[in-house]
Amino acid sequence: MANVQLSETASLCGVETSARDHPARVFAFKGIPYAQPPTGNRRLRPPEPLKLWQGQRDASKYGPICHQNTDAMKNIPHKAVIPDEQSEDCLQLNVWTPSLDPSANKAVMVWIHGGGFAGGWSSMYEGVALAAYEDVVFVSINYRCGLLGFLSTGDEVIPGNYGLLDQMEALRWISKYIRKFGGNPDNVTILGQSAGGISCAMLLVSEAAQGLFHRAICQSGTCLIPGMTWSQDTAKGNTLNAMKKLGETKLLYSIM
Repeated sequence: MANVQLSETASLCGVETSARDHPARVFAFKGIPYAQPPTGNRRLRPPEPLKLWQGQRDASKYGPICHQNTDAMKNIPHKAVIPDEQSEDCLQLNVWTPSLDPSANKAVMVWIHGGGFAGGWSSMYEGVALAAYEDVVFVSINYRCGLLGFLSTGDEVIPGNYGLLDQMEALRWISKYIRKFGGNPDNVTILGQSAGGISCAMLLVSEAAQGLFHRAICQSGTCLIPGMTWSQDTAKGNTLNAMKKLGETKLLYSIM
């Protein structure tokens, strides 16, 4: 077992593991909340900073993923690890580290998954190999996808882009706590593929994300790809179309 003390009253219990054909130990912590659950009055709102729990939290298993249709993912190589549990309470991250020494000062890599902003999850890729072979602290994050993450009325009522705000909140958590896992908060690289790469590109040009990371690797994605950014009118039109397809439910009417 592996333990990390986040505060005087809150700790995490992870597991010790290793990469194939590599002798180094790696400590894994999974399903760590980084924000308040985005449910109830927090639904379709910016993420709120996490209030740490009391006592020890089990961090040996992945948490639930954002609600989504996983059928599109069944033809990719990761189909064997499509999670069973989906929940709005999905704002969690995972950490793999070769050292639990707070003075280790390891470089930190933060993976943002792809999925067209409609799906995907942090556990699609494990970080144990990078932690072992490259001697870095590897973090993967969940964020809200689909309607829960990007629904917008094109105005201040539901401005949208909550998935991107989730990513920033995860980076704030990392800045605050990653030293507890042997990481250097002043040496953080974000990286992602497809929608994750687009996210990295958007974070690069966002004033709100300044200082939360120091390098970026954008793979197979950029915010210049047509259809990846919408005007306010287009966003509102998409929301109205979603209402029609969902049968104009009370939930959607209540937030318009």
